[in-house]
Amino acid sequence: MNPIIIAAIVVVGIGAVCAAVLVVASKLFGVEEDERVAKIRECLPGANCGACGYVGCDDYAKALSKDKNVKANLCIPGSDLVSKQISEILGVEFENVIEQVAFVHCYGDCEYTSNKMEYAGVKSCLAEKTLYGGKGKCTFGCLGHGDCVAVCPHDAICIENGIARINTRKCVGCGLCEKTCPQGIIEIVPDSYKMIITCSNTEKGAIVRNECSKGCIGCKKCEKACPHGAITVTNNLAQIDYEKCCSCGECVKGCPVGCIVFADFKGKHNT
Repeated sequence: MNPIIIAAIVVVGIGAVCAAVLVVASKLFGVEEDERVAKIRECLPGANCGACGYVGCDDYAKALSKDKNVKANLCIPGSDLVSKQISEILGVEFENVIEQVAFVHCYGDCEYTSNKMEYAGVKSCLAEKTLYGGKGKCTFGCLGHGDCVAVCPHDAICIENGIARINTRKCVGCGLCEKTCPQGIIEIVPDSYKMIITCSNTEKGAIVRNECSKGCIGCKKCEKACPHGAITVTNNLAQIDYEKCCSCGECVKGCPVGCIVFADFKGKHNT
């Protein structure tokens, strides 16, 4: 017989045997995928922001199908609508989602602070921070290059007068900006909050006065003004205990520099 024909027969035979082995292996060792995973994944917004505590939407969907203890209301961007859909798929009781928004703890714009040097490097907050903490007098404040703007999937952030501002009516609380900010001054908070501290500077009051006229000077007047003990000054910076806060606004009146604001921070899902 022709050697070429023999070689072809051998190759075909080996291929057939390998195919048969793979088919058997797939039947014996194959892992059946829960069909609920695909259904849950279709409900999720696909932001892969990690706000739920998982790496991305795929991981959250798999966790929900495998672990009964994983809550169906962890998708902040998806809000109550997604929570209801997932609850129906899993056959569990619906739980409300605590809607959240991002807030920039810095009001030190061009009007209230100034620069200590000129920065001519890469237009990136992360890059500027490596150079003596940034160009501004206050090394705790917003650097204003918009790293947070670049990652926001909902166009909820803009740079205004040199610092980042959040349009809470567009914000879904995904948290991507919070993870991106090299200064750590963006925080994801429940959109039910009314009182917010707009400063992140922990230096002593005399230093802060020289850096920013909107900065917290740690004078404790807000602490004394609060009738419920909801505000304390820790490490030279006012902090709010929201479990005690009733949004009465007395701290706003008592703050001599105006670094505490009272406003409606409702997010996209609550407008």
